Amino acid sequence: MPIQGVYTDNYMPVGDILTMAVCYVIIIVMFFSFIKRTRSFRVFLIILLFLILASITNVAYYTVLKHTGLQGAPIAGALRLIMHASLFIIFFLFTRYIAIVTDLTHKVSLWSSFIGGIITCFVIIWDLIDTLDTRRGFRITEAGIQTGTDVFMIGYIAYVILLGFLLIYVRNRIYKRVLYGYYYTVILAVALNLIQHFAGQSSLTVGSFLLPVVAMFYIMHSNPYDVRLGSINISAMDDMIRFYREKKIPFGYMSLFMHTFSESHTSVPASMQETIRRFSSSYFRDARLFHVSSGHFLLIFSQKRNPDYQERISSILKAFTTEHARFRQDYKIVIGSCTDQLSNHNEYISFIRNIHRNMEENSIHFVTEKDSADYDRAAYILRELTDIYRVRRLDDPRVLVYCQPVYNIRLGRYDTAEALMRLNLKETGIVYPDQFIHLAEENGYIHVLTQIILHKTCEAVRTLIAEGYSFTRISVNVSALELKDQYFCRDITGIIEESEIPGNRVAIELTESQDESDFLIMQQRINELKDLGIKFYLDDFGTGYSSLERIMQLPFDIIKFDRSLVIASASNSRSAQIVSNMARLFAEMDFSVLYEGVEDTGDEQRCIGMSASYLQGYKYSRPVPIDEMRHFFSLSA
Repeated sequence: MPIQGVYTDNYMPVGDILTMAVCYVIIIVMFFSFIKRTRSFRVFLIILLFLILASITNVAYYTVLKHTGLQGAPIAGALRLIMHASLFIIFFLFTRYIAIVTDLTHKVSLWSSFIGGIITCFVIIWDLIDTLDTRRGFRITEAGIQTGTDVFMIGYIAYVILLGFLLIYVRNRIYKRVLYGYYYTVILAVALNLIQHFAGQSSLTVGSFLLPVVAMFYIMHSNPYDVRLGSINISAMDDMIRFYREKKIPFGYMSLFMHTFSESHTSVPASMQETIRRFSSSYFRDARLFHVSSGHFLLIFSQKRNPDYQERISSILKAFTTEHARFRQDYKIVIGSCTDQLSNHNEYISFIRNIHRNMEENSIHFVTEKDSADYDRAAYILRELTDIYRVRRLDDPRVLVYCQPVYNIRLGRYDTAEALMRLNLKETGIVYPDQFIHLAEENGYIHVLTQIILHKTCEAVRTLIAEGYSFTRISVNVSALELKDQYFCRDITGIIEESEIPGNRVAIELTESQDESDFLIMQQRINELKDLGIKFYLDDFGTGYSSLERIMQLPFDIIKFDRSLVIASASNSRSAQIVSNMARLFAEMDFSVLYEGVEDTGDEQRCIGMSASYLQGYKYSRPVPIDEMRHFFSLSA
């Protein structure tokens, strides 16, 4: 006969059915979005599966009780055991999940797993004994369902204490808002289960476990899509590359970079977002668009799912040309296929950025073997720069000082020089600044390189002075990025004072920055170092953002006219007049004018006629090791 009474009347399957539905929805959302397949995600997925199993067996348990009567006791007992075992395995997985996401120490993680395992095994074994003991354990009689000790509630309380201890223990390892999210959902889940237990209800036993699972999904594994763009946060890219590598799935990529948005850190306009969204979903099957930065997007597509990908690339480029006529934003597009070397450590972004440096605006580049070789070279140089930065030896033999002499027109001889940096590395030999300065600036190594070259320059200056050579100074280039370092002036003055040479024997060359805050810092640093007698050059005037108004406010001593102005002055009389007038204006305001890039007699004569004080270029000498400056400086009489 069917079993009636409190154990079936107070149960409604809606709670378990809703739990299963929510779990299925989460799985569907994970399938159609992109979830990072981390260790914590795998544990989370197993929790979902056990939650579905617990819901199914709980519904089946009460269905058997209601419809089979005494004859269904063995099946009901087995279902009850499976349901309890599933819930306590979920409890155990909760402890593992907390240990993983908070990166607990091995010892604490081991102990929490051990205690959780003991509780789980104790409950399952006790439940098994209770199910098999038909005399004093779980049994169905004419009077209803009879059970032994309520071991489920004992184990439940024990696990609540363990999880509470873990959440308190990891309070300093988790962002507070995330931690509070877990606190509130766990407290609500425990309160819900205890209330229904003491009220004689059993409909929400499994459902109470769903609450912290939903919190986990939303806080830790929520959909990373940008709904408007259809792009994924770049942090998810590591997992996708790893997945493709492990499954040996070949893939291709298309990179779109628009420097206008990247430099200004502004969002792409809504009209362009619609176009990017359409492009990312219309041309390739199962493609993923990653948002690298404000103006940089990377589309990755499976070549297996798109065997005709070359034709698809042609189609998307043709469509892009049409769209570019509308938006007219400068761009760089890089197209390539995966390689094991780049996939092993997911170096695609840095690889693409390395290609960007040599690309012209509004161009498309298909990756070649040479690009890989160039990137390998750059990666090796970066490793050496990292080591130079780590060691911080002011006499590091890998950093060389070359000098280009500067001709003083008034004196008719070489009396100054510009110090230029070179690297001498084991695998590459001599490396020129255009191949490593940008790497040093991007990775925060540039100031250490400046300290090294300044130290070596000061040592050379001291030697030349001791040997009786007559010269005024040697200048050293400094990156504007370095000026933001609060210890910049201290480091510069410390090196000069330690070398025991007068401060006016060295000069610093700076390139003006457009940023207002950078300008104010530059002004402060120059004024501070001027007290030491250090001279300052404005480098590369005529390029970038040089502003006459700004220059007037900065106490520079020498204005270096870029090679581009020397070339422009030779192109036509109008350009020559503009350059000449600017140079005369500076000369009248007591700035000295230095023309760089003087390559022949025509350049020389033209620059002399345009208020030049100093000339520098290949007409006089290419950069030479600083020791060879003895060939250019004259001995004192």
